[in-house]
Amino acid sequence: MRVALAQVAPLLGNVAGNLQMHRKAIQAAIRARVDLVVFPELSLTGYLLQDLVPEVALRHESAPEIRELLKLSRRIAIALGLVEESEDHRYYNTALFLANGRILHRHRKVYLPTYGMFDEAREFAAGDGFAAFSTPFGRFGILICEDAWHPSSAYLLARDGADYLVVLSSGPSRGVESGKELSSIVSWLDLCRVTAKFQTVYVIYVNRVGVEDGMHFSGGSFVVDPLGEVRGRAPALAETMLLATLPRAPLRRARTLYPLMRDERPEVVLKELCRITGWGQAVEARSGDARPVSPRRPFLARGRLG
Repeated sequence: MRVALAQVAPLLGNVAGNLQMHRKAIQAAIRARVDLVVFPELSLTGYLLQDLVPEVALRHESAPEIRELLKLSRRIAIALGLVEESEDHRYYNTALFLANGRILHRHRKVYLPTYGMFDEAREFAAGDGFAAFSTPFGRFGILICEDAWHPSSAYLLARDGADYLVVLSSGPSRGVESGKELSSIVSWLDLCRVTAKFQTVYVIYVNRVGVEDGMHFSGGSFVVDPLGEVRGRAPALAETMLLATLPRAPLRRARTLYPLMRDERPEVVLKELCRITGWGQAVEARSGDARPVSPRRPFLARGRLG
């Protein structure tokens, strides 16, 4: 599989202008004969939207912008970010994976940061799950920025069979590492290398560039293979398209040398989570005595797992 990482600078609140930017990058990726082009978080809308969220939100089933991108996806697979409006008029920070003229997967950002310069929970509803999905190129999972900083996110996708994790990001620039690199990019690279090695997956990290309301976005997109080796890096702070080839051989080698997923015991994880959260206990209504039950029952009763 060959991928194109579209490190672009979306225009804040300008869906029409951003659609034109997507169209241009997709055509360039088609000319480069790649299989998949990946855009950053909220690439169709810009990031610091605040009160613009309802104005730029799209209902992906019917929006003309999505219909146009679906047509282009008959020639190349596309992963991109947008504000999605649900049927009950909630707004989500969403990533879509389009291929063969269809929406193969939709991921709604689960972890909405509300610290430092971030206040996403003010504008967005939170997603409620992580699921891998099948594509013509293998099994994928999607994370949106903050999702990747919670170890359980990548773990769940790897347990669900993902070979490739796509991380869409709007990561700001912070600090300087040893006088050479932005510390924010170094932190992302460290995180994704650890994730790739622990879960034995490819990680495709695409970050935006540009400036919005004084916030600078750092870029520095990259691909890390399942052995933790960097397969390609884009420069910081500049619009560019990074091309990378992702052979299957490193997946086989990593999972042969380090069969971590093979030896993982999710039933132990589930049991201990039930103990820690108290979901593994049922209260006898009449006597008031606590009685241990199977871990699965409380999850099903509360609608958390099915």
